[in-house]
Amino acid sequence: MFGAHAVVVQAAAPPSISAYQSAPDDPRAVTVRAKGDGVADDSDAIQRAIDDAANKGAGGLVFLPSGRYRISRSILVPIAVRVYGVGKTRPVLLLAANTPGFQKGVANMVIFTGTDTYNIGKVAMPVPSAVPFSTESGKAVRDANSSTFYSALSNVDFEVGDGNPAASGVRMHTAQHSNLSHIDFHMGSGLAGVYQVGNIAYNLRFYGGRYGILAEKTSPAWQFTLLDSVFDGQRDAAIREHEAALTLANTEIRNTPVGIEIDRGYGDWLWGHDVRFENVSRAAVVISNENNVYTQVGFERISARNVPVFAHFRDSGKQLAGKGGEYQVAEFNHGLKLPGLGEPGRFDTNYRAVAGAANGGAQRVMRALPPTGDWASVRAFGAKGDGVSDDTAAIQKAIDSRRVVYLPLGFYAVNDTIRLKPDTVLISLHPGLTRLVLPNGSPLYQGTDTPKALLESARGGDAIVTGLGLATGEVNPRAVALLWRAGEQSLVDDIRIQWGYGSSTDPYRKGERFDTSDWWDRQYPSIWVTDNGGGTFTGVWSPAGHAQAAFLVTDTRTPGRVYELSAEHHIRNEIVLDGVENWSFYAPQTEEEVRDGADSVSLDIRNSKNILLANYHAYRVTRSMKPAPTAVKLTNSSDIRFRNVAVNGESGFPTCDEQGCVADVRASKYAYENAITDVTNRLEVRERMFSVLDYSGKQHTAPSAPPAKVTKLEEGFYSIAGGAVDSKGKLYFIDRHFQRIFSYAQGAGLKTVSDFPVDPVNLAVDGSDNLMVLSSSGKEGSVYALKPDAPGAVISLIKPTPLAANAKARIALPVNYWNNGEFQDQLNFDTYEFTTLAEMFARDAATPKRREYVSPDGSLVLPAFRVTRHGSLDHLGHRWSDTLDTHGFVYGRLGQRVVFTNSSRNLTFSGLVGEGGAITDLKQVADRGGESAALGPDGKVYVANGQVFIYGADGKQSGRIDVPARPLQLIFGGPDRRTLYILTHHALFSTRI
Repeated sequence: MFGAHAVVVQAAAPPSISAYQSAPDDPRAVTVRAKGDGVADDSDAIQRAIDDAANKGAGGLVFLPSGRYRISRSILVPIAVRVYGVGKTRPVLLLAANTPGFQKGVANMVIFTGTDTYNIGKVAMPVPSAVPFSTESGKAVRDANSSTFYSALSNVDFEVGDGNPAASGVRMHTAQHSNLSHIDFHMGSGLAGVYQVGNIAYNLRFYGGRYGILAEKTSPAWQFTLLDSVFDGQRDAAIREHEAALTLANTEIRNTPVGIEIDRGYGDWLWGHDVRFENVSRAAVVISNENNVYTQVGFERISARNVPVFAHFRDSGKQLAGKGGEYQVAEFNHGLKLPGLGEPGRFDTNYRAVAGAANGGAQRVMRALPPTGDWASVRAFGAKGDGVSDDTAAIQKAIDSRRVVYLPLGFYAVNDTIRLKPDTVLISLHPGLTRLVLPNGSPLYQGTDTPKALLESARGGDAIVTGLGLATGEVNPRAVALLWRAGEQSLVDDIRIQWGYGSSTDPYRKGERFDTSDWWDRQYPSIWVTDNGGGTFTGVWSPAGHAQAAFLVTDTRTPGRVYELSAEHHIRNEIVLDGVENWSFYAPQTEEEVRDGADSVSLDIRNSKNILLANYHAYRVTRSMKPAPTAVKLTNSSDIRFRNVAVNGESGFPTCDEQGCVADVRASKYAYENAITDVTNRLEVRERMFSVLDYSGKQHTAPSAPPAKVTKLEEGFYSIAGGAVDSKGKLYFIDRHFQRIFSYAQGAGLKTVSDFPVDPVNLAVDGSDNLMVLSSSGKEGSVYALKPDAPGAVISLIKPTPLAANAKARIALPVNYWNNGEFQDQLNFDTYEFTTLAEMFARDAATPKRREYVSPDGSLVLPAFRVTRHGSLDHLGHRWSDTLDTHGFVYGRLGQRVVFTNSSRNLTFSGLVGEGGAITDLKQVADRGGESAALGPDGKVYVANGQVFIYGADGKQSGRIDVPARPLQLIFGGPDRRTLYILTHHALFSTRI
């Protein structure tokens, strides 16, 4: 940690204001029946109500009336349960002084849990036995995870008494549509208000405690956004975190030694705008891992008062001092900066600060909802919400009659557009269980015609829509879920675009008779902002692949601000801007699946300007089996500011094999090849992780590259990898999609060695010049031998055997790893320090494998890395191991040093080969590490990372080889081993060294 405890002065906390001063009319909600007197133990009563609302994983609503509720153990909030405090004053969860179990480790007052809360098998999150995690003391529970949706806690305060140093208010390790809101954390002697974060939170105020927020990477590895919040009087730091993709807006941090501390050995995608620091004695932000692409830190419009150091760099000790007693930071950026398209980035720090006080406070992001007494329930106007009755007229009558309309839990079938007035406030509290549903085949939405909305705003005005699910079915080709024309002050919050209808009467329901996947990409966009529409969009999830895009903005100059948009699983496009000006996107995230997204573009910007993209993550799942050219397309656009960009292809979730289930993370060979493509000027950005790029639209050519050295040998492949060379330097490689093994040699050209359907993934060549083939076929994958010159290419299966000493054999190891255990808690409960990525990788790399595959001649050994799987066993893309994931192998005998890359840290290392494939004595040899690396005959290290970068023995870059396509595997071959073969997805290149 940065520094030791410090004495801080905390200002008197202003009283909280109840956001829901009475319980809404919602017959299906569960109300807590407890004492609420601050004396009786209300733990059991609160937990019973929450369990009653759990509804076997479907979730529900819980109302907690005003009162002071003393608890003595952790309250568990199952998946999709939302707890709302209701009443004139906010209810308080009280932890009395010296409550047993809250003295050691991390003891959470509230835990968001995953599916099957107690049925956890071997996926239990690590918990100290002294911590009472459930009604049965010490019983572990399943942590929230990347499949935990809709969970929420709102309008409930926390109060921690003395003698509870391990107390945390909420463990929130959730995914989409989960949130914390309207909460004061009075943590006193406690550890943190929130430990582990997920998705979005707003209007949180943290008073006291060691930290306000203590967090690692979110469970889905996506961003966490915090809005309109306050930190005051934390003993060590307001926020301590790493890799949480922390995104801040309109946040105050005061009376604490450190504002935001990034943990030792880690980076983060950290972005903040309109953040105010006051009385922060050591540093506003502490930056670690400063020369790594995974460290991207940016701020805009920052004010500071009595903050002597704005940025402290932990590794180098460098400090950026403040500009007097009061100053403004117009812009701060640190990380890999791209000077333009078509050239590599350079690490850079930009700090623009001036002395002087701020000119007033920033505008709140989230508008307050009207008092609950004004909420008119649609039930009073005749709406049923049973999923069958047509509620169109009743809902429209409610909106026409009242300004503020509430939709209780239910599925509301509608068959015509629901139209909002300019000032309508449409409220629901659960977007999973409250939906406007367009039945499949709805008559007005059929045929070839102009778009027709399910829900439509008026033009202009300040309408609000919050907490609602929108389902347009699949067989409604004219449908748009939300057509938005409202003005700059409007708000769209907590909206989920739902799949399908879900009624037993649906004639098109999924089943053997009807496959709705046939209707993918046959509707208008799910969310369409147009006709000078704008406003604020927060916590929106749009994953319905039957629409042509998740989020489309066209024809507007009205400012728009988008926070924590999750756009996923569309066939062509996720986010599209066309004819748009003055929009900002903060923490947008896209995801592409194996089928619904294999050809999709994450972000398509056309004919637009003055756009900001901050903390943008474009992600393709590990299961992807098809190359994709680019995440972002730019056409006829200008003045696009990219800040903190992550284009990746790793995935984390529980994976299982015969040894049980573990939280795992793997990287895909099929991430986007380029981060950005300028279609107009035919320019590319191959850096996938960077902090700053200002796209002016005026650059027409790439900077002059080094003299061309590469030769295209062959092309037309689907995607090649897994290359190896024999004793004569002949190259062998695989085109996995077609299950073909090829050979290439100068003079002989390209030949097909095998195209039998035995799922080849990676190759090695033994001492007899026979192939050893690693396959994804079988429960654990498989390995077989193949004589490349024998007619018919007959295979011989190699079974794994126990590890045995074989000092003369070469050992094949992955040339690139993505394996750092990042989805397991890494906090030491005694020291409150985190195990670093470097420490985790060194530990894992040094662990020998218990079994191995030995070539028939005994000259080559492939350690049997653990294989995990996800989904059906017959799907080729659902198996992972370090050896299946890698682009190829490197080789060494016991005690020899090999070179490889760690893709999850973007660095290249060397290490000593040990028994069972263990690698020890790791040494960094290059500050880049991507798809692969190779040690050349000249003693230099060649790294594939967008281009081919060359490093000398001193670890400094000494040259670069530019390749027309992204290099994936590098391997030296040819008779003299001085030909560098460069494998890309679709072509094979070479160059002479």
